[in-house]
Amino acid sequence: MRVEMLVGIQCAGAATHRTLRCGNHVLYVPEVLHRNAGMRHFSVHGCFGGFPTMFVLLSRFGTHGGGYHCPMPSATTTGALAVNPVPLRQDAAIIGMVGVAHASSHFSQMILPVMFPVFIKEFGFSFAELGLLMSVFFVVSGLCQAFSGFLVDRLGARPVMFGSLVFFILACIAAASATSYLMLMLAAALAGFGNSPFHPVDFTIMNQRVSARRLGYAFSVHGITGNLGWALAPVFFAFFTSVYNWRVAYLAAAVMYGAILLLLVLQRDKILTVVPPRSTGGEAEHGLAFMKLPVVWWCFGFFMLSTMTGAVVQSFSVSLLQAMHNVSFRDASATLTAYMLCGAVGIAIGGIVAARIEDSDRVVATCMGVAALFLGLCGTGLFGATGTMVVLAATGFAVGIGGPSRDMMVKKATPKGATGRVYGMVYSGLDVGLAIAPAFFGLFMDRGWYSMTFYGAALVLLLAVGAALGVGQRTTARLQTA
Repeated sequence: MRVEMLVGIQCAGAATHRTLRCGNHVLYVPEVLHRNAGMRHFSVHGCFGGFPTMFVLLSRFGTHGGGYHCPMPSATTTGALAVNPVPLRQDAAIIGMVGVAHASSHFSQMILPVMFPVFIKEFGFSFAELGLLMSVFFVVSGLCQAFSGFLVDRLGARPVMFGSLVFFILACIAAASATSYLMLMLAAALAGFGNSPFHPVDFTIMNQRVSARRLGYAFSVHGITGNLGWALAPVFFAFFTSVYNWRVAYLAAAVMYGAILLLLVLQRDKILTVVPPRSTGGEAEHGLAFMKLPVVWWCFGFFMLSTMTGAVVQSFSVSLLQAMHNVSFRDASATLTAYMLCGAVGIAIGGIVAARIEDSDRVVATCMGVAALFLGLCGTGLFGATGTMVVLAATGFAVGIGGPSRDMMVKKATPKGATGRVYGMVYSGLDVGLAIAPAFFGLFMDRGWYSMTFYGAALVLLLAVGAALGVGQRTTARLQTA
């Protein structure tokens, strides 16, 4: 919301990132934008209840304890309080900038695997060696994601996002100049570094800058743009490789990342976030205190388990369809594409669901439960080739619907002032799941346990259902005792 408030302070100078206390409410004020000495007032922008807020502060009362204090508006002063909804254009611009950044993150996850056939022909690498490159990517990304949240809470989301894009540029340049396996390993590590901060960065920006009533839609767009980043990478590299060569393709990707960085720098006001002020009185809470909360680890477990199932579908669904139903490679690949597209459609619908249904954990549990049932049905083989392909695509739709509610579930579980740290830790579960699942279920595939691979993925997703319900129960308990 945009709020104009007539409240009192003493015009003794205002530092950046101060707090305005209004009754029981704490308003974080990132910077003083204007000062009118004649009227003795300041105009400042801040965040109130997750909304970008503008305040007009008139000189009257004093300051105390490092922040500005004012009484709660009385019946005689409420007329000075004008509340207007945030314009759709403003929210859309913020969501759009975050979406572009998220698409670039998912694009980075594909810059190496889409070129594996080229690397085999160019350097003679084995699939095991190429698979290790992606293990390096996700291990680096997972480890760094847990720590990047601390940077976001300390520095703000914007500079961390800019740094990530610089790492993507360096990764593409390293890949373009690669003459050995070690140089590709360096490219994988640089891309993993760049990918690691995006969940704490993106969700910190959206939670602070997007109005609450549009957060569900924001999370929906966030998920869709990630899928689009995945979809764009194969087309992008195939085009530049066919017209020029694979090294030019990587240089073109570096230029693309440079253009995205320039766009975000020009639109930097859209992605500005407030760094929560450190406690100045009493004993400050330790930066790792959030890790004592059981709900954080329940969230981590949920992301690890749910991502393991997605990794099975992405890594082995083509091979499973070929082995169980003698489906052609083209048709099996088309089924995987349909799974992704149905997931994107589900995410779009899930945004509406997340905006209207508050029980996020139950929405997530229901969607994941349906998806687990579909995977189990695929394992039976009762539907034949065509039926199994349809059911598998429908699994993506069910998972997609739960996506925005999943992000809302984590938002509700996050303590105040620890958004970056919690999202960094929780979403690192994604990378852990992506690193574990292919190796574990690859053993099933090597032994010809094709139906068991589907059943195993369904079982893991059912465990994720239990984790989602556990998150909801512990979030409710924490809020009731707060």
